[in-house]
Amino acid sequence: MSQNIVAERYALALFQLAKEHNQVQKIEEELRVVRKSVSENPGFITLLTSPNLSLHEKKNILQGVFSNVSPFVAHTLQLLIDRHRQSDIVDVAKGFIDLANKENGVAEATVYSTRPLTAAEAESISASFAPKVGRRSLNIENIVDSNLLGGLKIRIENRIYDGSLRGKLDRLERTLIS
Repeated sequence: MSQNIVAERYALALFQLAKEHNQVQKIEEELRVVRKSVSENPGFITLLTSPNLSLHEKKNILQGVFSNVSPFVAHTLQLLIDRHRQSDIVDVAKGFIDLANKENGVAEATVYSTRPLTAAEAESISASFAPKVGRRSLNIENIVDSNLLGGLKIRIENRIYDGSLRGKLDRLERTLIS
């Protein structure tokens, strides 16, 4: 879970509500969009925390930007505005996604490779590494990084598996220097 206790509570409340209404997957997908949108636009939180805007104006902005989300997500975002917790939107979304992943036996993974992975390669990586972290599967985000020179670098939660050529060269260099 995230480091923010308040965000964890909001995420847990939303998760329990989503479970009661069998909408965990739908809300998770919506919160992924919210998290990505807010993370990629840091000025958006700055706008929502501006003292020049009233609560009503901030809610209207949020409603306009996220007009396609379910009522549960919309009300949670509105509540965060009411409680002056705009800066916790990303943490609440991350907390909810973490709870949904834990419930479904899924872990978030970032795979760095020199080229985009095929679906078969992603599935193979998921099948190989999910048991290592005690999960059934991995939700893989592929990032193309030409600096790796070859191979893969996989980050799952707080673990890094570095099988890249760059990583091997760096380890060899440290061994030769010491």
